[in-house]
Parts: sequence; structure tokens; C-alpha cells
Amino acid sequence: MTNLFDLSGKVALVAGGRRGLCLAMAEGLAQAGARIAVADIAEDYSELARRMAAIGAEMEYFQVDLSDRAQRGELVNRVVQRFGRLDILVNGAGIQHRQPAMDFDLGKWDAIISLMLTAVFELAQQAARVMEKQGGGKIINIGSLASFQGAWTVPAYTAAKHGIVGLTKALANEWASKNIHVNAIAPGYFDTEMCAAIINDPVREPKIRERIPAGRWGKPEDLVGPLLFLASDASNYVDGHVLVVDGGWLGR
Repeated sequence: MTNLFDLSGKVALVAGGRRGLCLAMAEGLAQAGARIAVADIAEDYSELARRMAAIGAEMEYFQVDLSDRAQRGELVNRVVQRFGRLDILVNGAGIQHRQPAMDFDLGKWDAIISLMLTAVFELAQQAARVMEKQGGGKIINIGSLASFQGAWTVPAYTAAKHGIVGLTKALANEWASKNIHVNAIAPGYFDTEMCAAIINDPVREPKIRERIPAGRWGKPEDLVGPLLFLASDASNYVDGHVLVVDGGWLGR
């Protein structure tokens, strides 16, 4: 049964895999045997490189501004040129800008939607063309609790994450018959840099933690098991599903 989760010989592209949840996911995919391509905007990827070296993983870093159509347009081709194939795509790049909706900066809106929704579609489209020729593949989009709830003062982020759910289902409808399985993971409250302001808030943090049935914030490694399920043969009859990993938040 362990072979169901074995990714040996597979090539995975993790968009946004330099830090946070996506770094943990890239590490988990590598530990399961995948060769890893990571695309991110920053020049410094030393922590990613250190972790991959500790595993002994084969990894290539692509410095790309994924909000820029011209830069992301050739990304999948570059990955295939480097590794010869692409089996798994994890669409996890994301940013947040917090501002009341009445005053929300429209430039920020455009940048967030471009990065967190339009780029997700374009990378999925690029990947699916490769995967169809190979006989199949896995596409995992990263949603959020904001895929289901109206998050406070982050309207662009919330709109993009709601869009991820609809896009995931739409692509699954078209591509499941091609053996391309499109699903999503929706993390809850996780202890990451993006949530640092809330975690360090002595008023808000206890209120959030007390509402989580599990009684704690998620750790990045809590996403590895769900990711490996969706990235591996264990989920070959799962399509258009949004797997919520939230310690029970949505069930409260």
C-alpha cells in the first residue's frame, strides 16, 4: 500500500515554494521521491536549498515573477527542458494586502488577482498540455478558508481564493477523462510568516485558537499528508475536490 504514495521518478513544480506552506509541501514531495522545480520571485532561496540538500533531493530553482504573464508564460516549458517531463503542479504562490474594501488599492487588486487566480489558470493550462501527452498528471491548487468565508479587509485575496474552488472544479470536469486530476487543498490557520501579525496579537490569537476544534494552529508539515494523497496514485479517482485542512474550523 505504501507504493500508492511513492513519487519516485515524478517531477513536481511548486509555484511559491520558497517559504511557508509551499516550502513544506516541496520538501514533502521530495521526501516521497519527486524531483522538484520551485518557482518564486525572490533571489534568495537559501533555506529551500538547505532543506533539499539535507534530503538529497534533485531541485532546480526558477526565479520568476508569477504575476507577470510574460515571465510565467514559459515556465512549464523551462521545467520540462530541465527535467524532461512534468507530473505534478502545485499552484501555491500568494500574497496578501490588507485594506478596507472602500479604500482598497486597485493596483494591488490587479496584482493579487493576476498572481493568485489568472496565473493559476495559465500554469494549469501549460501543465495540462504536457500531461496530456504523457498520459496524465496531478494539479493541486491551494485555496484557503477564504475560499468559503468572507475574510476581513482582504477582498482581493478572498475573491481569488473563492475563484480557486470554481476553477478547480471546472478544470476537473474537462480533464479528468484525460487522466489529469485537478483538486485543491484549503488550509486553515497555520503558523507561517503570512499569519505572524495575528499570531503575535494577544487579543486576536486566543480567540482564533479557541475556535479551532483541534485547539491549535496548523503546522506546515500538517499539509504534507493531504498533499501526497492528491499528488500520488492514491487519489486517482478524486477529481474536483477541495480538501480542507483546518483542524475542524469549518465544521464549528
